[in-house]
Amino acid sequence: MSEQKTPEQKTLVLTGASRGIGHATVKRFGAEGWRVLTCSRQPFDPRCPWPGGEENHIEIDLADPNKTIAAIETIKAKVGGRIHALVNNAGISPKGPGGARLNTLTTDLRTWGHVFHVNFFAPVILARGLKDELTATQGSIVNVTSIAGARVHPFAGAAYATSKAALAALTREMAHDFGPLGVRVNAIAPGEVETSILSPGTDKIVEKLPMQRLGQPREVADVIWFLCSNQSSYISGAEIEVNGAQHV
Repeated sequence: MSEQKTPEQKTLVLTGASRGIGHATVKRFGAEGWRVLTCSRQPFDPRCPWPGGEENHIEIDLADPNKTIAAIETIKAKVGGRIHALVNNAGISPKGPGGARLNTLTTDLRTWGHVFHVNFFAPVILARGLKDELTATQGSIVNVTSIAGARVHPFAGAAYATSKAALAALTREMAHDFGPLGVRVNAIAPGEVETSILSPGTDKIVEKLPMQRLGQPREVADVIWFLCSNQSSYISGAEIEVNGAQHV
């Protein structure tokens, strides 16, 4: 009798894993048996309930391009040449005094740079740096954009919104460039999702949504899972709205 080959454990690299959508994504992929490498500017929190969490955690400041580039070597050393999915979920949205929205007139130039390094440049640096590992598995990249990338939002600042719009355009460019390598690149655009970073007053937005409720992090994680699974094998260059019809 021939020996049965043990199925390969798949590997996900996820940024912004410590809360909200990222936290739900770790749980979703963990439930499917994937190994999840979490990347966060915070050290590993032992309260996180997934196995192997500490050894699979990489502390990385995505606001610093040099540190992002250096972290690629750390990731490479942990994955053995194969990554099945990269999810660029990390994002920052700075506020003014008292939580005020920072617009194009009130956002300091250094803040623009800080936001774009985390929200826009880090995804392309990581994708390029891990190109060979993703190609080896014919893997998938998912960029997390936002409803704010397509319209002025009452709470999300101008730097955040424009960085997410740029990330949506980058998704198209990456889908074009990575496609010949067999790697798919898509984006998801969440709307109002029930996480700890919701601004006061979000309930007023929710009242006007067609579905009249907040989204749950697990509902977003399910779409990320779909885009990293074989069920979406001919989807690339898409941006899927996950917002209860907020965009209509």
